Amino acid sequence: MKLVPWCPAALLALLLVSSPPAARSADNAWSTKKGDVFSRDNLVAWCIVPFDAKHRGPKDRADMLVRLGIKRIAYDWRDQHIPEWDEELDQYKSHGIELVGFWAPDHHKQILDLLKRHGLKTQLWMMVPDPKDGTAEQRVAAAVASVGPVARMAREYGCTVGLYNHGGWVGEPENQLAIIHRLEQDGFDNVGIVYNLHHGHEHLDRFNILMPLMKRRLMCLTINGMKKGGPMVLPVGQGDDDLALLKIIRDSGYNGPISILNHREEVDAEQGLRENIEGLKKLLVEMHDDAALSTYRE
Repeated sequence: MKLVPWCPAALLALLLVSSPPAARSADNAWSTKKGDVFSRDNLVAWCIVPFDAKHRGPKDRADMLVRLGIKRIAYDWRDQHIPEWDEELDQYKSHGIELVGFWAPDHHKQILDLLKRHGLKTQLWMMVPDPKDGTAEQRVAAAVASVGPVARMAREYGCTVGLYNHGGWVGEPENQLAIIHRLEQDGFDNVGIVYNLHHGHEHLDRFNILMPLMKRRLMCLTINGMKKGGPMVLPVGQGDDDLALLKIIRDSGYNGPISILNHREEVDAEQGLRENIEGLKKLLVEMHDDAALSTYRE
């Protein structure tokens, strides 16, 4: 993996985040993690609801996570899953599974009312409409206009908003940092970044720069097997530079949630998550990360 030493965009982003709000940690504002970032109890299951060849329901999904030893989930859904929302959260509670994030491209008020009904406060993972025209400043303003009302509503419910990178202009970390900076100037301190490596293939050559820049604002980071030329989604450990990427994440000092994903409709979600776990374990051996490895022993 070719690593660039610097770039003007990264310099701009550094200037934007060099003075975090006093209420925030200088390390990571969103972290509750105390141990090794790659430990099993820090893993978050992601993309296992619409992406599951077995089309599990809420109880079977929760049972699967227990079998895998995964105690945290970010919930993704499609419209057909909305009637199951209450049961889904009930199953998490009864199985001791923490809801780290809730996919929220829309239905924001409905999701927040659901969370309140269940006594939960979590991250809303928001995919922001991509402003196609205008200067960089005008695009930032357009994105802020989309995110601000959701951030305000989420704050009233004690929740946070994560800008989800999904390609396009808004998917660029420097632009996300600029949006967050502007929102902070407007008084919002509950917005961060949900970064997915599988949507960041074009960022690989500067990931060593981006990771330290994003760290203070990262709410969750999805790891993935990153192979030149694709496919977009691969289990961790099956890519070209996965070891180097994990070392960059570790060395950055990031200590927030790490998510692993299936995101393959034709694959059983349990198989997909297990492939990620096994690949991660092999990389941890190469990293000599005995502390994290000890958490995967049955």
